[in-house]
Parts: sequence; C-alpha cells; structure tokens
Amino acid sequence: MSKIILTGDRPTGQLHIGHYVGSLRRRVELQNSGDWDEIYIMIADAQALTDNADNPDKVRQNILEVALDYLAVGLDPEKSTLFIQSQIPELTELTFYYMNLVTVARLQRNPTVKSELKMRNFKGGSIPVGFFAYPISQAADITAFQATAVPVGEDQEPMLEQCREIVHSFNSIYGEALTMPNIMLPDNAACLRLPGTDGTAKMSKSLGNCIYLAESPEGIRKKVMSMFTDPDHLRVEDPGKTEGNPVFIYLEAFSRPEYFAEFCPDYQDLAEMKAHYERGGLGDVKVKKFLNSCLQAELEPIRKRREEYQKDIGYVYEVLRKGSMAAEQKAAETLGKVKKAMRIDYFSDEELIRAQTEKYQAASN
Repeated sequence: MSKIILTGDRPTGQLHIGHYVGSLRRRVELQNSGDWDEIYIMIADAQALTDNADNPDKVRQNILEVALDYLAVGLDPEKSTLFIQSQIPELTELTFYYMNLVTVARLQRNPTVKSELKMRNFKGGSIPVGFFAYPISQAADITAFQATAVPVGEDQEPMLEQCREIVHSFNSIYGEALTMPNIMLPDNAACLRLPGTDGTAKMSKSLGNCIYLAESPEGIRKKVMSMFTDPDHLRVEDPGKTEGNPVFIYLEAFSRPEYFAEFCPDYQDLAEMKAHYERGGLGDVKVKKFLNSCLQAELEPIRKRREEYQKDIGYVYEVLRKGSMAAEQKAAETLGKVKKAMRIDYFSDEELIRAQTEKYQAASN
C-alpha cells in the first residue's frame, strides 16, 4: 500500500506559530524524509466558507496568504501537491454520499464541533448546515486521496476518529473501497496545542492571541514581552511555576541547544533554566528575552523566503493551479471506486448494460 499524507489549513488569515509547531514544521520534515509516496496539502477554502459565507473576499484574499506561508516554511511543490479545496468538485460529491452514513446525534457529540460552535457563538438555529457537517466534508478530503496518515494537532483528533468511523461504515456496507487513515500527532508534547500569548488554552486568530509566521521582528518582540506568565511570580526572587506557563511552553517548542549557547550561555539547556526559575532568582524579563531571540532566529528565514515569493505572485498561483489539477485527478480515481462500490456507476458498468440488454431481448422473443 502506498504511504500517503493529507493535511491542510483554512484560509481565514495568515498562519501563526501554533500552525507551525503543530503541523507545518512536521510537514516539511515528512516531505524531505523521502518516506512518503504522495503528500497532499490543501487550502480548505470551501470549509472556510461554511462560517464566512457573508465574507467571501476574506477567504479569497487569504488563499494567497496561506500559500505564501506554505512556500516560506519550506513546502516544495516538487515534493508536495499544494491545492485549493474548492477546485476539486469530487470532494463535494463524496461529502454528499458520506452524509448518509452519519447521524445528527453523532455530529452533535463530536468534541471539536462542540468547541468550534461555542467559540463562534452561533445562536439557536443559526448554525449553518455546512459548518455543522464539516466533519463529513473533512472525511471526504482525507479519503479522496486515500490518505494513510493525517498530521494534525491534538484538537483535531475527534475529527479523524469520525472519519475513521465513516470509512468503517462505508467499507462494511459497500466493500473495501476506502483507505483507513491514521492520525499523526506532533512528537513534542508542547507542540500538541500551543497556548495563546494571553495564556488561553489555544492560539487562535479569532482571539487575537497569535504570533504570525510573517510577523515583523518588532511585532514578535512586543508580543513576547507582553506574554502572560506565572501570575504569582511577582519578584525575581520569587519561586515560579513552569508547568502551564506559556513562556516555558513556547520554549519547549522553539528552544534548541545552539540557541542557549548563542543567546543565553548562563544555562546549558531548558531544564537548567526551568530549575532556576522554579527555585527563584530568575526573572520573567530575562526568560522572555531569550524566547524572543529563539523566535527571531526561527522565523527570520521564513520571513525572508516569504518576501522572495511575494515578488512573483504569478508563480504562486501557478503552483496552486498545477497542484489542484493533480489533486483532482487523484480524487476522481477515488470517486470512481466509491461509485462502483455503491453500484451507481451506471454508464461505465458494461456488465450491467449487457445483462439488461440480454434480459429485454429475451423478453421480446
């Protein structure tokens, strides 16, 4: 069996460092490992429209922002297929067929759906059907490319579980036509769900607590220096908590041994810095300055690559056009298998046509 990856992002704004440590950095590593036969990376504009239907220009403009971020972090069109979801009509058809395999009650129990509905504060019956059913659409995205692995953050685990249920139901009813995908979570626990700069559980564009990949050096510095930290660590000499402290969670995700040697030689590693903070004597300002240096070092090459790609927007759109054409070809193959399994491939089933012909010829004799 081929080893295939499918993953993607909604184009509702520029991507941030939560996307980077949660998925983007891993995608580049997987792409460059040579261990995968096919990698599909989707800009999920159709999904973004489920709760931005009144603002299509927002989605339209952010297609380019996400594509630039993809290229800037190191995703290579020669190794990964970058495409736009809405340009693959087969995904819509698969979604429609899968709707018959999922109940409303099951969608209501999906923890990710419940969390997203709460965040967007939909009132009563105002929830768009497309948004409510987006786990089914996501299952269509994954299965259309016969993905064997889906690299996502921890918050998407319930979505993949629902996809696996759909695959199991389809294959049980119609026969083995779909590939069962597996979730691929980040190895680093700090990357599972990077908190916002304000200390809330999740970094989110809608909450305004993000550091963007394209953030200016001064923007990064200001956001880091104003970050939430241990509220009880009032004086330098006070013992501080590192567990659940956003500054140290970010350091878990971004610090490297070479960064300590270059930017903070007082400590050999993060464990030593944590120990000093916990016993007291290490102030938040020093820790934040070190975090700022780590982020600047990590994001500077990404920002510079982005600036280069911005000089040739035509190239970026051509990458997406070619990727979408290749992705549609793959999705069409899967849709063909699905329709054959469901016995709705009327015009390509020569055996059916022949049998019906013989039946009516016999009846007329």
